[in-house]
Amino acid sequence: MRSPAHRWRFRWYDWLLIALLAGFCIFVAYRLAFLNYKWNWGVIPTYLVRFDEESGRWLPNLLLQGLFTTIKLSFWGALVAAVVGLVMGVLRVSHRLFFKLTTRTYVELIRNTPPLVLVILFYYFVSDQILPVLGVDDFVRSLSPSSQQWLALVSAPPSLFGQFLSGVITVGLFQSAYVTEIVRAGIEAVGRGQWDASRAIGLNRFLQLRLVIVPQALRMMIPPLANEFINTIKYTSIISLISIQELTFQGMQIMSSTQADIEILLTLFLMYLLICFSLSMWVHRLEKKFTAFRRR
Repeated sequence: MRSPAHRWRFRWYDWLLIALLAGFCIFVAYRLAFLNYKWNWGVIPTYLVRFDEESGRWLPNLLLQGLFTTIKLSFWGALVAAVVGLVMGVLRVSHRLFFKLTTRTYVELIRNTPPLVLVILFYYFVSDQILPVLGVDDFVRSLSPSSQQWLALVSAPPSLFGQFLSGVITVGLFQSAYVTEIVRAGIEAVGRGQWDASRAIGLNRFLQLRLVIVPQALRMMIPPLANEFINTIKYTSIISLISIQELTFQGMQIMSSTQADIEILLTLFLMYLLICFSLSMWVHRLEKKFTAFRRR
């Protein structure tokens, strides 16, 4: 077995790659430094936080508000995708031809259509056809003030809840197609002997999946599902085109009013990088734990 020192020893091509990356970073920094552009970094802090004279406290401003909306949109969208994807993933391995064809058609439709087109179609279908029928806006307006405050904390203010819910459903439906394939692959990775053994003790197919197959498949599905959650955060940037006030939308609004285009774009880049890189490190640790668990 190789020692850790041997595994991490750098080769000449590793140093060459590092040198190329360093040279690229230096080139970009040089071009930005000598760009014919009037830098205005002082505008960034003013859009991160603001001082509220009435309460005497510092409150999140547009950029941080957009970041919080992105996180909430990603969380609820990923939850919808997980639930819908789990159901559809189980139906993907069903013996019934109707279920298999329906779920496969949905997955192939999502995977072979540009995300922007699907997001717009989903959004307008949900906001124009589904939410009015369900009476979501009337229900939110009928809530007590304390319930509306709680709703604003976990999702969006009552005046924007319809848009937020439409965005959640849109992101969830889009990501559910990829979650479906992860669930299908996880179930199919469970050995055939587990199916035969569970059938031998008298379990029907539903109980086989619920008690035997899915719990084992979850161990293999959790790392790729966590990676898909990170993708959900990045896909929420597309939602800015349908006027949901997440991070990218707020950044675009600030750019149009301040003309500090590069400063805002770099700030958005760093904010997305911070949250996605942090989650990536967590996923990496999770994968190592599951790998060690499977080896035992």
